[in-house]
Amino acid sequence: MSTEKLYVEKELSWLSFNERVLQEAADKTVPLIERIRFLGIFSNNLDEFYKVRFSDVKRRILINQERGKDDNSKHLLSKMQSKAHKLNLRFDELYNELILEMARRRIFLVNESQLTDTQKKWVKKYFKQHVLPHITPFMLHDDIDVLQFLKDEYAYIVADLKKETESNYALLEIPTDHLPRFVMLPEQKGKRRKTIILLDNIIRYCLDDIFRGFFDYDELTGYAMKMTRDAEYDLSHEVEHSLLEQMSEGVSQRLTAMPVRFVYERDMPEEMLTTLCKKLGISNYDSLIPGGRYQNFKDFIGFPNVGREYLENKPMPPIRCADFDGYDNLFNAIRAKDILLYYPYHTFDHITEWVRQASFDPKVISIKINIYRVAKDSRLMNSLIDAVHIGKQVTVVVELQARFDEQANIEWSRVLTENGVHVVFGAPGLKIHSKLLLISRREAGQVRYYAHVGTGNFHEKTARIYSDFSLLTADQDITNEVRSVFEYIQNPYRPVKFNHLIVSPRNSRKQIYRLIDTEIANAKAGKKAQLTLKVNNLVDKGLVNKLYGASNAGVQIRMIIRGMCSLVPGVQGVSDNIKIISIVDRFLEHPRVIITHNDGDPQVYISSADWMTRNIDHRIEVTAPVRDERLKQRIIDIIEIQFTDTVKARWIDKEMSNQYVPRGNRKKVRSQVAIYDYLKQVEKQTREQLVNDESNPNPRD
Repeated sequence: MSTEKLYVEKELSWLSFNERVLQEAADKTVPLIERIRFLGIFSNNLDEFYKVRFSDVKRRILINQERGKDDNSKHLLSKMQSKAHKLNLRFDELYNELILEMARRRIFLVNESQLTDTQKKWVKKYFKQHVLPHITPFMLHDDIDVLQFLKDEYAYIVADLKKETESNYALLEIPTDHLPRFVMLPEQKGKRRKTIILLDNIIRYCLDDIFRGFFDYDELTGYAMKMTRDAEYDLSHEVEHSLLEQMSEGVSQRLTAMPVRFVYERDMPEEMLTTLCKKLGISNYDSLIPGGRYQNFKDFIGFPNVGREYLENKPMPPIRCADFDGYDNLFNAIRAKDILLYYPYHTFDHITEWVRQASFDPKVISIKINIYRVAKDSRLMNSLIDAVHIGKQVTVVVELQARFDEQANIEWSRVLTENGVHVVFGAPGLKIHSKLLLISRREAGQVRYYAHVGTGNFHEKTARIYSDFSLLTADQDITNEVRSVFEYIQNPYRPVKFNHLIVSPRNSRKQIYRLIDTEIANAKAGKKAQLTLKVNNLVDKGLVNKLYGASNAGVQIRMIIRGMCSLVPGVQGVSDNIKIISIVDRFLEHPRVIITHNDGDPQVYISSADWMTRNIDHRIEVTAPVRDERLKQRIIDIIEIQFTDTVKARWIDKEMSNQYVPRGNRKKVRSQVAIYDYLKQVEKQTREQLVNDESNPNPRD
């Protein structure tokens, strides 16, 4: 088989992942409102795809042209556009289908031409009171630089003010940062129906109220449009600029970056489209996409359920971890034994409560934490500020280059610094993606360390929808090396050795290769050899080749990969022993897990790192061994449940067909629900055991 067919382009694999998201919108077993929200998730994902993946390929083409070189990038860009076009057509079909399905449930999403006389009066009043104060039309004169003020996070209406044969154009931003996108119209007497109108359509209906008295026109019409910019930016490396200042400049550059996608209402007049493309500098390599009258479908992630409860997923209340029960504080519980949390099944409140306790605990000396993404109004961050005011030493490592969260992290950095927190940005060019928390506490005359090593961010909001592991430990082998990671972050060029943690970029590639080589050696010795992997993305060619070699040696490899996968499973003589599934369901699968059979003594690791070159070689990432036998088995059990999924699992294959794993005569298993039930049972049994025990376990020495 040719080399080219052994690797799937990561961009096409990413679009295949987003197709799985679209499958959820198409799945009739998914509650109706959730299906509509999946349309929003798909749209939001596609926005990011154009900002990042599409932009990167376009940039490669332009750079190669400058150098007089040619590669596969133009062909790849063409395939990306073709695949995205097919997905957009399917999206439009599903949207129309779901609008009809809502109507059958007596929920109506109406436009301005479908309003009753009573609703028209209400809409006019709502517009004048709430919408008009946020509307400022920008006339598209020759001297207006549209790129200076056009935002790629917003949808726009382009108004055509026609006087005889002359047209003047004006851009109107739909102000969704101030107002809800979905507006409930008053209920009509005697009619059991709910009616929703988009903010876009309220503006369309009231266009005349915006321009009348200021401009002279015979005819006034509006057309939807949306632009997506390249999300990359160049950082200034002037010595006198701090990293914070450089990042602020970088984010500003993104706001005026060149567009890579322009979506417009397909009924838009040709003259208007030509004018906009010229103003925006749309090139031959950009995506020019005709669409419907609504853009920025990402807002549909928050589509309101105004109907019956069954139109949404049944609530799955977060579980409280029983390992904390019976202890005066969380430190005593963690010192007694390692604790594993799995969000969103477990509540994130355990983490915010731990940091709250640390903020005033007289025994606590210092707190150190990595921040990549945090909630806008983060209780955890506020507790860190409280800790400083109480007299603790607090160090927060803020990753300013967390894509699309840069501005939020810049603001948090300023707030933390103003409140006396020691803020560290790390080394430029080396993103810090680890999920670490270290608390030092004086106990019996000695300093003892407590650590959190996780797969996800310290983010209260995403912890309700992302699945992630958190390991809380007082194991001094681990906590001392977590201390070393924080020292490494501040001095990345100082020699450091890790015996227990796997840390990028220091030793991740070497240690992962070692784990795979052990299974290869066992397979060649005639022993059982198995590798189980769960990651978001697998696109590093070195790791892919290592897995091909392991498969060829007889290692049985099973993987759960949510997103991009460059490896092609099931190729004769290359990857016969590799099987891959992907699970897309109500929660975003986010943890990274490595399980090796290790000749009958399984090794289990949780990690912040995907198997991408950037995560292995160019970021600070931490992979931690799970040493407690109870917790190792718990992770193994959870992963095994996912491999039995007969509802939401799809095969990853060379055709990127996204075929569901056939159920056959097996029982129906929806793994996310099954895991919730499993963890509820684990916590119940733990509490029953506590009742039966005369006392709590002795604290770890």
